[in-house]
Amino acid sequence: MTPSPSDMPPPRLVIFDMDDVLLRYDVEARRAAMGAPAGLSAAEVERRVWHSGIEDASDLGHLTPDAYLAAVAEALGVPFGREEWLRTRALAMTLDPDMLALVPRVSARVPIALLTNNGHIMREHFDALVPELRALFGPAMHVACEFGAKKPTPSVYKGVAARYGVAPQEAVMIDDKPVNVAGAREAGLRAHCFTRAGDLAAFLAEAGLGETL
Repeated sequence: MTPSPSDMPPPRLVIFDMDDVLLRYDVEARRAAMGAPAGLSAAEVERRVWHSGIEDASDLGHLTPDAYLAAVAEALGVPFGREEWLRTRALAMTLDPDMLALVPRVSARVPIALLTNNGHIMREHFDALVPELRALFGPAMHVACEFGAKKPTPSVYKGVAARYGVAPQEAVMIDDKPVNVAGAREAGLRAHCFTRAGDLAAFLAEAGLGETL
């Protein structure tokens, strides 16, 4: 029988996903904005960039930022550089105020880290896109490909735990995708499938981080 969070020691590291956990990510708005200069629909951008494997290759770290941008520009048939990437990514991101309030309360009790399935281009531009998160997480902001794969590959979660000197069972992963939660659990971490800040606060309180979260 799997022990409940309250039956286990408090975690020594809490890892947060970014998109649709710390912020609301409107991927359809991003695709529409990417396609507009070329007269392409969001669905066509999805086909040319996402279904073609370009986005996945970037997330896996197989494309440098420059190679990724060049591949997107070729797929869209229009120039697409860092300025266009930043603009179209930023308009799809809305920080969650409830999470911005919760994260400092968590970090007052235990170290925290951020782990997102995004390519190296995101790592280069965290400060421009989400300075509020940089203020909360400091250097502990990671793209999964730093660890040689992407979520839900178990080695990614183990790599993050090792980076911060904790065993997998001493870490907690917070993610909105059930498949990523399952991958974290397979790696030995405790995990929570995120829907809202209030439920997360209750989960972390039960895990031993204090009832005042």
